[in-house]
Amino acid sequence: METHTILNKSNYMYTVDDFQELGNLNITDLNNKLFCTFTTLEGLDDLLDHITSSYAIMYNKIFVLHIKSNDEYVCTYNIEQGNNASSLDHEGLPANTIMVHRKKDTNTLYTINALNELIKKLNGGVVDTKFPIDWQHYRNTVLLTQHDELKQLKTKIHRIIEL
Repeated sequence: METHTILNKSNYMYTVDDFQELGNLNITDLNNKLFCTFTTLEGLDDLLDHITSSYAIMYNKIFVLHIKSNDEYVCTYNIEQGNNASSLDHEGLPANTIMVHRKKDTNTLYTINALNELIKKLNGGVVDTKFPIDWQHYRNTVLLTQHDELKQLKTKIHRIIEL
């Protein structure tokens, strides 16, 4: 468990406001919830061991992406709804985990906060849920917010874990 202690130190990790989103997560409705956990290369194997031993993973795949700009790694995965709810409270999820959405055709991961900030940026400061976004501009990117600012992290597939 020492890895989780290291990962909680902000000087090792990209810190974003979006980590606060999990506090309101309804644990009983986990289907189609995509989790995104940040780690270092040194912590990657321990994180993967923790995820695969703690949860039933939907689709039997974990995608590991590399963020070159800050030399971080991101694991994305869906957790089966049948997991023990007590192990899935906010404390039970791995450190540095956020819930994201994905645009499959462009491999764009984003939080709702980031989507709102992106729309505001593109639409003169106005959030409009019907505003069209050209997702091609955000291909292979994680969109997050930090201090109410939009952050765009370019990703590349590091490996795909088949379970």
